[in-house]
Amino acid sequence: MIHLREVIFPVNQQGRGFPYDLPIMQDCSKIQFANPVTFFVGENGSGKSTILEAIALSYNAVTIGSSEVYGDKTLGHLRAFANDLSLVWTQKNRKGFFLRAEDFFGYINRLHLQRQDMKADLQRIEKEYKGRSTFAKMQAQTPALSGLSDIEHRYGERGLDGYSHGESFLTLFQNRFVPGGLYLLDEPEVPLSPLRQLSLIAMLKSMVDQESQFIICTHSPILMAFPDAKIYCFDDGKITEPSYDELEHVNLTRDFLNNPKAFLRHL
Repeated sequence: MIHLREVIFPVNQQGRGFPYDLPIMQDCSKIQFANPVTFFVGENGSGKSTILEAIALSYNAVTIGSSEVYGDKTLGHLRAFANDLSLVWTQKNRKGFFLRAEDFFGYINRLHLQRQDMKADLQRIEKEYKGRSTFAKMQAQTPALSGLSDIEHRYGERGLDGYSHGESFLTLFQNRFVPGGLYLLDEPEVPLSPLRQLSLIAMLKSMVDQESQFIICTHSPILMAFPDAKIYCFDDGKITEPSYDELEHVNLTRDFLNNPKAFLRHL
């Protein structure tokens, strides 16, 4: 299922600064999404993450991070640009989420603080309602009990902070991927071993079979190999559509693994 079909960039906006002055803005007027999985690839600073973040801002995506997308101060410089984007939908979708790998610890901390607050509320109510009816106490405790139950249902009694970094990433995906969602993921491979990246590919395939769509910024040749994915490369100030075997990430990794000494002896 293709939920988001197209992103159209603002035109004739030179002189307004970043990100309007990115070279890719002068080369490309829009990005089309015709495949359930689309990868944005390219060197650091090429603009791929900027475009993904702007898309998330443009439709106020649910965010896995320390704050919601509309209140994220690190995205403040993109708000005007995001408002100038035109998003073309098959069906506008509030399922799914936006995740930047570097925000994940903030999300874990956010959940941890929420759990602490709920437990503190239960203790306070236990004291305040001492001597009152059980029904009144249960009514007062219901919001906190419901919130704790929801978190534990999603992530288990340990919570995400009870796992290793890579395990917590996969646990999050296992529990937050739902059918028919739109997922914007920025470098989800960062904490994952090669084997765990293959596990993520299996999850993506399962969710694509259930009408989900993914737009992913990545440096991982493993993820880029997802069958029938669309690849947009942001290098050299242009957005191109190379095949998997044409990607510099893939060829450099392949050449290095075939002969690492040839690279390392020059360092």
